[in-house]
Amino acid sequence: MKLTHGVDGDASELDPPSINPFVHDVKFSLSDKIKIGLMSVTVFPVRVLLTAFFMLLAWPFAFAASLGRSEGAVEPQSCWRRLVDVCLRVLMRSLWFCTGFHWVRVKGTPAPPSQVPILTMAPHSTYFDAIPVTMTMSSIVTKLESMSIPVWGTLISYIRPVLVFRTDQDSRRKTVEEIKRRAHSSGQWPQIMIFPEGTCTNRSGVIRFKPGAFIPGLPVQPVVLRYPNKLDTVTWTWQGPGAAKIFWLTLCQLHNSIEIEYLPVYTPSEEEKRDPALFANNVRQVMAKALQLPLTDLTLEDLQMSLSQGPLCIARNSSLLAFNRHICRLGLRAKTTDPELAQQASRARKLWEDRLGLDDFALHLGLPHSDTLSKIHKLFDKRGDGKIDVRQYVIALSAVCRLSRPMATLKLAFEMYETHREDEDSVLEDTDVVAVLEAMLGVSDQDFSELLKAAQPEPTGKITYGGLRGALEQEPGLVRRGMRCPNTPPCHTSSNGSNGQPGHQKHD
Repeated sequence: MKLTHGVDGDASELDPPSINPFVHDVKFSLSDKIKIGLMSVTVFPVRVLLTAFFMLLAWPFAFAASLGRSEGAVEPQSCWRRLVDVCLRVLMRSLWFCTGFHWVRVKGTPAPPSQVPILTMAPHSTYFDAIPVTMTMSSIVTKLESMSIPVWGTLISYIRPVLVFRTDQDSRRKTVEEIKRRAHSSGQWPQIMIFPEGTCTNRSGVIRFKPGAFIPGLPVQPVVLRYPNKLDTVTWTWQGPGAAKIFWLTLCQLHNSIEIEYLPVYTPSEEEKRDPALFANNVRQVMAKALQLPLTDLTLEDLQMSLSQGPLCIARNSSLLAFNRHICRLGLRAKTTDPELAQQASRARKLWEDRLGLDDFALHLGLPHSDTLSKIHKLFDKRGDGKIDVRQYVIALSAVCRLSRPMATLKLAFEMYETHREDEDSVLEDTDVVAVLEAMLGVSDQDFSELLKAAQPEPTGKITYGGLRGALEQEPGLVRRGMRCPNTPPCHTSSNGSNGQPGHQKHD
C-alpha cells in the first residue's frame, strides 16, 4: 500500500518495509519450556558462577596491562604484554564456553592489520557479538559510558576502543578522525571491528550502513556472523526480550552455536574512495549476498524517529523518513550541528520571499545536481511549481537531527517565520504555524484547529511561541488528534519497551 499522507513528493519512498528488523518474538514449545525450567534450577546457576569467575579472573590482567598506557599512541608489544594478551584470550574463551558457546566455527582467513585496518561486522544482533572481539582483541567503537561498567569497562579499556562522547556535539567528526588516524597507522594500532549498522537487529535483513568505517577509503575485510540455533535466544533488539532475559534463556540452552566468516578483502575503487556512502553500500551488498539476506534501507535514525516521544512525535508514515534517508546519502546529516542549523535558519529567513528552484536550491546548499537532491527538493514542492520555501527544508533538517529536542526546532521555526515580537516572544499567523507543524511532522493538509485554539485563548489569529509550547506541554495529544492519517500511532512512552536499550554501541 502506498502512503500518500506526507508532504507532496516521492510516495514510493514511503512504502512500508516488507520486514521489520527491530522486532524479535521468541516462541517456545512445551518441550522448550520444560527444558528451560529444568536448566534454570540445575545448569544455569553453575554457568552464572563460572562466567562471573572468569570475568573477575580476567580483570586484574586487563587492569595491569592498561596501567601507564598512552591514549594517543601504541607502545611496543613487550613480552609481558604478549603474555597478558594470551591469558586474556584464554580466559575470555573459557567465559564464552561457560555460556554454552562450546565451539566457535571460523571460516575464511583473517587479514593482518597492516593489510586491513578495519573489519566490518554484520549483522549486529546481540551482545554475544563480543565473542569475535575477545577472540581477536580488536578495538571497537563504543560510547564513553561503557568504560564505567564495573569489570567489563576495564576489559573494554584493554582493547583500546575508539570512544564516542555523546555529550559532545562534535563527537561524530572526532570519532571519524580517530578512526582515520588509526587506519592510516600502517598496522601499528590493533584492527578496529566496526558494526556499521549502528544498532542491533533481528538478522532478517541487512539495514543501511553508516559511513564511518568507509571514510578512510582503505581496504576493509567484511566479516559476517551467524547464530544457527534452533531456538533464537540471543537476539537483542528494540522490541523483544530484554538483556537479562536473553542472558538467562541463552544460558539455559545445552549448546549455542556461532559462525564467524571472514570474506575476501574489499578494496575500494577510486569512485568509492571519493564516495563513502557508495563504498558502504557496495560492501553491504557483498555481505548480504554471503548471508543470503535481503537489503533494507531502514537505518538507526529511522528507528529513532519511529520511537520519538512527546507531543511532536513522528508518525511512521511521515515523509521525514524518506527525507532522512536522502540527507544521509548526501552526508548532510553528519555535518548538521546546532551552529550550522542557526546559520541555515538565518539564511533561510532572508530568502523566504525568493522561493528556490532546483538549481538555486543546489547552489544554496553548495551541492552538485543529483537524483537524491532532486528528491529532497520535490518533497517540499507543495505547490507543484518546481519551487520551494527553503525554511521548510531547514525545519525538517532540524526535526530529524534533533529528535530529542523538538521544542528547539519549534523555536527555530518561529524565529524564521515570525512577523513581529511581543514581550520578546515570536508571533506567527495561524497559517504559518500550520506550515511549521507540517514541516516538523512530515505531513500535509492536517487539522490543527484544536491546537491553535488552545494556543490562543482569544481568537486573534496570532500565536506566540510561548503560547504554542504551553498548549503542547499541557495537552500532548492535541497534535495527534489533528492527524488525519489512519495509521498514525500514539507517541511512545518508552524508547524500547521493557528490554533496555539494545544497540548499545552506536557506531558511525
